[in-house]
Amino acid sequence: MSTDRTRPAGRRDRTRPGTVPAQRPTRPLRPHQWFAERLLAVLSGQRPVHWMLGHTIGDAYDQLAELAPDTPLGPGSRRPVVRACHCTQPATGVVEAFASIATGDRVRAMAFRLEQGPDLRWRCAAVDLGGERLHAIR
Repeated sequence: MSTDRTRPAGRRDRTRPGTVPAQRPTRPLRPHQWFAERLLAVLSGQRPVHWMLGHTIGDAYDQLAELAPDTPLGPGSRRPVVRACHCTQPATGVVEAFASIATGDRVRAMAFRLEQGPDLRWRCAAVDLGGERLHAIR
């Protein structure tokens, strides 16, 4: 005889009706993924350029300030998303990343460089957008 009398006969799971199963914690984004999302927010007009002030070094802020007024990733009926983001690590404390940004059926390329400072924080050191817009491969 079963010691659990609250479960209907034949029921094997231990959850009670109406309870929400525990959700797995989401894995934190890696630095290049985190920066891809932030750069996209600025270049699509969702966030102002100064939102990246503490996260850029060198010419990167000026590059963003030059690109952002045209919101190169913003115009369109759909909100742009990062489709894929990959990186290479050519040296210790340096990451060169590239992401494909999709807006509906359009895809653009975005490349950026991250450098890790003495405080171990990553900062964007350069950003570039691909030239012509390409149609997404389906």
